[in-house]
Amino acid sequence: MGTRLNLAGYPIANSAKPKAILKGIFGMKAIVKSTPAPGLQVMDVEEPQIGSRDVLIKVKMCGICGTDLHIYSWDEWSANRVKPPVVLGHEFCGHVEQIGSEVTKVKVGDYVSAECHMTCEKCYQCLTNQRHICANVRVCGIDRDGSYAEYVSIPEMYVWKLDDDVPVELAAILDPLGNAVHTVLAGDVAGLTLAVVGCGPIGIASIPISRACGATTVVGFDISDYRLKMADEMGADFVVNSGKTDAVKAAMDITKGIGFDVVLEMSGNQNGIDNAFKMVRAGGRVSLLGLPKSTITLDLANDIVLKGLQVQGIHGRRIFETWYQITRLIQSKRVDLMPLITHQMKFEDIDRAMEIMASGRCGKILLSPE
Repeated sequence: MGTRLNLAGYPIANSAKPKAILKGIFGMKAIVKSTPAPGLQVMDVEEPQIGSRDVLIKVKMCGICGTDLHIYSWDEWSANRVKPPVVLGHEFCGHVEQIGSEVTKVKVGDYVSAECHMTCEKCYQCLTNQRHICANVRVCGIDRDGSYAEYVSIPEMYVWKLDDDVPVELAAILDPLGNAVHTVLAGDVAGLTLAVVGCGPIGIASIPISRACGATTVVGFDISDYRLKMADEMGADFVVNSGKTDAVKAAMDITKGIGFDVVLEMSGNQNGIDNAFKMVRAGGRVSLLGLPKSTITLDLANDIVLKGLQVQGIHGRRIFETWYQITRLIQSKRVDLMPLITHQMKFEDIDRAMEIMASGRCGKILLSPE
C-alpha cells in the first residue's frame, strides 16, 4: 500500500476512520457515528496524527449543526452520503496543540477555528475564486473525521487564527455565522428593507448582522413563537407568525405596498419559499440558503421573470472573505450574537442535545469535551 495523503495532498500517518480503543490508552473522547443507524456514540478513539502541513487542535467547544441532526436521525440524505464510522462535527474552536514540520501560519498555543469545507484546489471553481462551491469538496464530520472530539487534525491552509477578544462561544460557531454573513452580504443591504424567512439559528443571526450592515427595516417570519421571540430580542423591527397570519399581506402592510428590497429565505420550506418570492418587490433580491427536503414548485413567470428578480443560491462561506467579515463584525461590538447561544452541554449529553434540537426550542447548542 502506498503512502496516504490528506486533503491538501500531503503525507499523513493516521487512519482515515476512528478506531475504538481501550479507555485511557493513547486515546481521546469523541462523538462517533459508528453504525449506519439512528443515534451517536460517545466513545474512546485513537488521537489523530498529523502530517508535515497539518495542525493538531485541542478542541475547546463545538456547535451542533442541523446537518448533525440529520446524521443522528439517519435520514435518507445521511444514508446516501455518510460512511460510518466517522467522528462528527464541523463547528468548533480550540488551541493549537501540535504543528507539522512545514507549518508556518500558527504556533502551539494559538487560539483558532477552521473552515471545515475542504477543497480540491484543482477544479474550475477553486481556480476562479469560488472555493466555497468546490466540485470535490470534503467536509469534516461527514467525509472525514470532525471536531466532536478532544483533538482534531486540520490542514494548515484551513486554520483560522483568532484574537482573544472573540468569545469562545462565538468562535465555536463562526461556520454558521459565516453562512448568515454570506447570505446578507451577497448584495446591497444598506438603506434597504429586508425580510428573513425562517428564523432558525442562521436566520436569527442574520437579523442583527443586517442591522449592523445598514438595513433600515428587518422583519422575521417563522411559524415558531419561540424562534420569533428570539428574533425580536435580537433586533427585528417586526416578527410575523406566518402560520397564524397572512405573511404576504403583513409584508405589504409593513413596506407600504412595495414589498421588501431583500428577502433571505432560510426555511427551505415550500410555503416559506412561495412567500419569499411574493413578498419581495419587483427588481429586488431573493437569496436562498434553506435546503428543501424534496423538489419544490415555483411560479417562475409571475414571481421571478416578470418581477425581474435577482435570485441567488447561497452555499457555505466565501473562503476566506466571509471569515474576515464575521470576525470583524464580532470584534467591532456592533452586533451582539451571544443571545443566539441557548444551551451549553457536555459530549455525554448528545442524545438530550439532539432531542432539544429536534424540538426547535433552542438557538445554538454548544458541546464541550471537558
